[in-house]
Amino acid sequence: MPFVLITFPFLFAVMFGDAGHGLIVSIFALWMVIKENTLKKKWRTQEVWTIFFGGRYIILLMGLFSIYTGLIYNDVFSKSLNLFGSSWRVKFDDKTLLKSDSVFLEPNPTIYNHTTPDQYRQMYSGNPYLLGIDPVWQLSDNKITFTNSAKMKFAIIIGIIQMCFGVILSLWNHLHFKHYHGIFAEFLPQLIFLVCIFIYLIILIFYKWSTYQGKDATDAPSLLIHLINMMLLSYPDSPPSSTKIYNGQRGVQTALLLIAVICIPWMLLAKPIYTIIKRRKRNNHLTVTNPLASNDIEMKNHNADEEIDMSEVWVEQGIHTIEYFLGCISHTASYLRLWALSLAHAQLSEVLWSMIFHIGLSMNGYIGGIASFIVFMPWSSLTIFILLLMEGLSAFLHALRLHWVEFQSKFYKGEGYPFVPFSFKLILEETPPDS
Repeated sequence: MPFVLITFPFLFAVMFGDAGHGLIVSIFALWMVIKENTLKKKWRTQEVWTIFFGGRYIILLMGLFSIYTGLIYNDVFSKSLNLFGSSWRVKFDDKTLLKSDSVFLEPNPTIYNHTTPDQYRQMYSGNPYLLGIDPVWQLSDNKITFTNSAKMKFAIIIGIIQMCFGVILSLWNHLHFKHYHGIFAEFLPQLIFLVCIFIYLIILIFYKWSTYQGKDATDAPSLLIHLINMMLLSYPDSPPSSTKIYNGQRGVQTALLLIAVICIPWMLLAKPIYTIIKRRKRNNHLTVTNPLASNDIEMKNHNADEEIDMSEVWVEQGIHTIEYFLGCISHTASYLRLWALSLAHAQLSEVLWSMIFHIGLSMNGYIGGIASFIVFMPWSSLTIFILLLMEGLSAFLHALRLHWVEFQSKFYKGEGYPFVPFSFKLILEETPPDS
């Protein structure tokens, strides 16, 4: 599966999204790649080192992807970079800032009348930040609320797209093994179910992002409430549930839900019914005429491969159907680990910065320089051992699980023979001396 070379480091980077940490990982992996001939001979007996060294290329990709996601999150050692200029303008003077414990930025100044102070006007330029998250969120009290919402939606979108890709890959299995009935009996109901429920949810997310901007964010409907109403066929008249995302929403969602429900008995019944029909056709009697006898001899076409216990077929298909449709829901929720680990990584990085390195940076003069030099050692050590090694290993294992369970369960069955590379050395070692 060559595409795993891209999807695996990308999912890792979503959970490990910090450009600074990704840069360190990339430099370490690049050093192993450049010095691979020397390092291969020097530390070949070290078991732990051999594991790291064997994955030097995938570690390099993990670091590069982490730099990319870190730029999208605008997170570099828990700090944001103002590379392209913030879309927000803070017009408060020092007097106002000293008098207030907190101030807010208003994206929609039109809600105020002519008595609105000038500092509340035109705070938002109307254009989003060029790349990633605006650095102004680094200073806001509701930063976690905003980033949680964004990263949660990112995780849902990435997970659903990867699951759909896994179902599409199952089509190649049906074509390769010439199981053309599986296209109608399994592939189509599985894909249609995902499209009607989960791809529709992705469309709603992008529609909400494109329709409701910062100026009218308070009017944006809750997608969670609308999805629950869709499942329950309940459309209350009182707000916020009564707020429609688009015209004709009720009819569209009812039709999509009905199609998704039809996919369940479709997948449950199609394959066993096909097996029954195929079995009846192949069990037809063959009549052989003997010219020396007065009666025909009836012979049955017996085939050991056709002796199938239909009860096993029904039970197996029932288990497979329940596993898939419930798995679509549980696997989608499982992809939320992308958001959870990304949040944990960002918060741990911020704690190390604010509790350790910030001590030296907050001091002035020569004392501040000396203090920064002293606290840099514990800050860098904890960053490497906790955030890079421990958090990196955690993100690695979670990305591995997402591929093995949530992704490969859509098309990989683990049947066949294990791959063994051709080697004369292995053949000679396994061959007895007397032979």
